[in-house]
Amino acid sequence: METLVGLLPIILMFVIFYFLLIRPQQKKQKKVQQMQTELQKGDRIITIGGLHGTIFSLDEGTLIVTVQDGIQMKFDRSSVREKLNED
Repeated sequence: METLVGLLPIILMFVIFYFLLIRPQQKKQKKVQQMQTELQKGDRIITIGGLHGTIFSLDEGTLIVTVQDGIQMKFDRSSVREKLNED
């Protein structure tokens, strides 16, 4: 019984750590992955490097982004940080 009481603070710290740090990060990562799979031609995006552009074409793992003056660049889908709203 004393061993269980001695381990209780460690177990409690792990539970708190899970709910405050690990679980929110997993939810955020899942949301980003869903956004990356739902990308479509014509979507305005921002890459993790800060490049703003519009999706010209895409396939399973890559996409071609059109930036200023019609310049096209090829990126992995995982390099998209966020999709901009059409507002």
